[in-house]
This record gives sequence, structure tokens and C-alpha cells, in this order.
Amino acid sequence: MNAPLKTPKVVTFGCRLNAYESEVMAAHAQSAGLDEAIVFNTCAVTAESTRQARQSIRKARRENPGAKIIVTGCAAQVDPDGFADMPEVDHVLGNDEKMRAQPYADFGLGAAERVRVADIMEVRETSPHMIDAFGDRARAFIQVQNGCDHRCTFCIIPYGRGNSRSVPAGAVVEQVQRLVDQGFREVVLSGVDITSYGPDLPGDQSLGRLVEHILVHVPDLPRLRLSSIDSIETDETLFRMITDNERVMPHLHLSLQSGDNMILKRMKRRHDRDHAIEFCARVRDARPEMVFGADFIAGFPTETDEMFRNTLQLVEECGLTFLHVFPYSIRPGTPAAKMPQVDGATIKSRAAELRQAGEKALSQHLDRHVGRTSRVLMEKPEFGRLDDFTPVRLDGTSGSPGEIRKTHITGHDRTALLGMPSYE
Repeated sequence: MNAPLKTPKVVTFGCRLNAYESEVMAAHAQSAGLDEAIVFNTCAVTAESTRQARQSIRKARRENPGAKIIVTGCAAQVDPDGFADMPEVDHVLGNDEKMRAQPYADFGLGAAERVRVADIMEVRETSPHMIDAFGDRARAFIQVQNGCDHRCTFCIIPYGRGNSRSVPAGAVVEQVQRLVDQGFREVVLSGVDITSYGPDLPGDQSLGRLVEHILVHVPDLPRLRLSSIDSIETDETLFRMITDNERVMPHLHLSLQSGDNMILKRMKRRHDRDHAIEFCARVRDARPEMVFGADFIAGFPTETDEMFRNTLQLVEECGLTFLHVFPYSIRPGTPAAKMPQVDGATIKSRAAELRQAGEKALSQHLDRHVGRTSRVLMEKPEFGRLDDFTPVRLDGTSGSPGEIRKTHITGHDRTALLGMPSYE
């Protein structure tokens, strides 16, 4: 039998925002004295992510029969009854409730109801959460926005996260300064749809103005990074911050999803393929070292071979490097679930082909770095990333997380650069 848990354990599925929120949840659980608790912070972006969470919960109960198991996150918000029906689960928390200290204190007293999930659409604010420590010292993720006002036909996330709401700029700046004071060299702004930041706040607020505010008021922050953005929402202020300021890291991850205009319309996306191509070209013209990643869905309902080819071609036309490929997965309750479906074998084949295109693009990108000397932010003793987020494995060195090392790039293994310390 496994030894009893000595501290609360948080198991995280899904996005970077979930990872940030897990840090807050771990602090709440620890403060509440939930020493023998396992908290599952679930994801609902695909049916597979929900299945994996259920599987992990069952395994945790087998291995920790005396633990208190708490399930929260997007999958729990969307389907609280489904998780409450699992005999392994003690409590189910909603996405708003999981970020508050009181439910964890109630669990410790044995005074809480089994399911505590409110209507997420009624939530109007996202409160700042001050965190002084993360799992490693390389970079810190902070939440600046939550929820989404858009209703893409494939996506269940708005029903797990609610409508878009922003953290006030002053609170964001305070958190960034605290992290810098703790020794972090890089901060990543995260959220569900961070380019929608601002309209719910007083005054003329936007993501670009927030970035500008951070750079001005935290001058000792060396590196600021943006998580996934929606290019159609990039205004001129944000464009200027991205292209003109070297403290903003030269890597953008775009929510593209498809390269075919008809599929984009059926997804209810707000951009078309021409906009994606023009945006990448305009950013790269202004800042040539910029590197782009993108999310794509393979096998969306009604997608033909020709439509899929348009997506493959977009990888080259936009000069993309880092691809996140998701085989289309039916989410009950979404409009796409009612559309004519692509068969599973075709979805799997297209996802594999798209990943191969991504591997080819990454290899070509890695080729361009060989022979250069670059800065590497260390994440582990022998691993770090360039400013453009390219992974680097360092030979014969032992760096501390958060340390920035000058590194000579000697080659690559098709997935990461290989390098050694430079003392020039």
C-alpha cells in the first residue's frame, strides 16, 4: 500500500491557464490542511482529455484509498453530475469555486456539500491571485483574462469558463513585480482568449495597453511572453509592442484551427486564410526573428481532401514552426456535433500528415540556428529555450532554472537544438 500523502497533490490536465490555476489551488489546499487530498484540475477541450481525467481519478483511488479526491476544472464545470456519480470522487468544484480559499477550508472541516458548482455564466469578474512560487524558477505564468465571448462551433470551453473577463492592469503589474522580486526572469501572460483583454474594465483597456503598462512599470523584467493569441484581435498598440520591444519575446502562438475559408466559416472563426498569411508576413517584416506556432484541428466536420490541403499549405504560407494538432473530437452540445462527420480513420490520417508537416517545418527552423550563438533561458540543468521558444539541449553543463546562458548551437536532433556554453 502506498504511504499516506503528506501534502495536497494537484493533478493538472490541459492548458497553461490550468497550470497557473493549479498553483493557486495547491496553496489553498495546503492552507486548509488537506494533507491527504488529490485535486484533479480537468480539461474539456477534447473528449480524450476528459476520458484521461476519469482514468487518472480511478487509478488515484486504487493507489490512495484513504485520500480525499476533489475534481474541478472545465470538464467538472461542464459535467458536474458525471463526476459526482463516480464512486471514487469525494467532491466536485466549479471553475469559479476552485480559485477561492473557502471551499478547501470547508472540505477540511467536513462541512462542504459534495458538489459545489455555480453557473459560470453569472461570473462577472476574474480576481487577481498573487503567487510567489511556481514548480520551477524558469518562467512564471500569470492569469490576465478568463472566459470567452466567442462561440466557435467546435468548442465547449465557454461553458466551462464563462464569458470573457479581465484582471485589472494594476493587479497584473503588482503580480509581475512580485515575481521579478522573487527572481523570475520571464513572465508569460495567459488566459483563455487574452487578445480579448480589456473591454470589461473601466477606460480604454486592451492587451496592447496592458503589455505597455507592464514594460513601463516593471523595468527590471527582462522577458515578457504572450501565450496563444487571436490574430484578428491584434490592434496597432499590441502590434507595436510585439514588433518594437525586445523585451517581448519573438514567439507568437496563433489560434488558426484551419487553412480553409469554408471550414473557418463553419467553425465560426472570425479570420480567413488571407488574414492569417498577411498577419504573419506583416509581423515578420517588422521583426524578422519572429517565430510562429499555431493550433490546428484535423478532420473537422465536412472537411474534404481539398479543404485539408489548404490547411497543409498554410503551414508553409505562414512560415509556421510549432504546430499543435488536434484530431477533431465530438463535444456533445456544440453545433459541430450536429454536422456531417469525417470518419475516424481519415481524421487520424490527416492529423498524422499535419504533424509530419510540422516536424518538417521545425527541422528547417532548427537548421537556421546551427552555428549561431544565442541566449538560452535554462529550465533544467541541461535544457532550456531560446528567446523564440526553440528547445535547446546543452552538452556538459549544469545550469540553474531561470539562468540565462550564452550558448553556441552545434546542431540538432530534429526535435531540439544541441548546444554548448559560449564564453566569448
